[in-house]
Amino acid sequence: MDKKKKNSKTPPVSGFLARFRGLGQACAALLTNPHLPNLLQGQIYRGKGKTVCVPGLNCYSCPAATGACPIGAVQSVIGSSKFKFSYYVTGTLILLGVLLGRFVCGFLCPFGWFQELIHKIPLPKKKLSTKKLRPLRYLKYLILLLTVTLPLIFTNEVGMGNPFFCKYLCPQGVLEGAIPLSLASESVRSALGSLFTWKSVVVLSLLFYRPFCKWLCPLGAFYALFNRVSLTGMQVDAHKCVHCGRCAKACKMDVDVTKTPDHPECIRCGMCVKACPTGAVSFRCGLSRGAKEKENPAGKQAVEK
Repeated sequence: MDKKKKNSKTPPVSGFLARFRGLGQACAALLTNPHLPNLLQGQIYRGKGKTVCVPGLNCYSCPAATGACPIGAVQSVIGSSKFKFSYYVTGTLILLGVLLGRFVCGFLCPFGWFQELIHKIPLPKKKLSTKKLRPLRYLKYLILLLTVTLPLIFTNEVGMGNPFFCKYLCPQGVLEGAIPLSLASESVRSALGSLFTWKSVVVLSLLFYRPFCKWLCPLGAFYALFNRVSLTGMQVDAHKCVHCGRCAKACKMDVDVTKTPDHPECIRCGMCVKACPTGAVSFRCGLSRGAKEKENPAGKQAVEK
């Protein structure tokens, strides 16, 4: 009995990460945007910190931001006639992808956290599921290709590309940059146009869980390419798994962790860890991956009964 009870426990580190993820997201957002007085003054921090890339989507133009958004940094290189490619930014992204994968999306991205906060606002009607909208998840790869990658290749006569994503699509610039600056400056308010309205599409987070992360974010698409090889991920202990399906029902990214622990859409949020009644699902860190050991026949019998 004692042995069975012990085996049903979630590993301490996994339990801690799953339980306190919200606190971790808040800390990551604050560390990324510590210059809060600038929000009231309508001034952008221009210190040396802006030369460092932060892991998540966090607009350079936010008055409180202390670092550079990786996609924004790439777009800045595109818009410069002096540089055609940023090895530093690309190297940083690859390193983060190999080490963390989409763990960045689940724990370190301020914009992802902001969408989750919006989604928690209660509505008279039930929130909508995105399971039937799964094909839309491939849009973000197309956006990564068309608005971030191709402008690096196709430039004008002076070697400058068009920063399509930051200019036309990214809503983070609106939330962190345009709104705070417009509150402090009438000239900024008068300059806001139709793009401001379009980028306010983030209000869809009221109905859907993380719609921008699922369908449009090129940074999430880039990290997703590394989910299968990243050192941080999810694993399922097949000796403990009873195939109850609770982890798949709890996952708001529409992933069944028992079938594909390293699915590109998995943001390592830990909801499956909290939902698992036997402690079979846990975070992993290292080269071991997938389901641990072989299937639990007792679990299968329990399901069949």
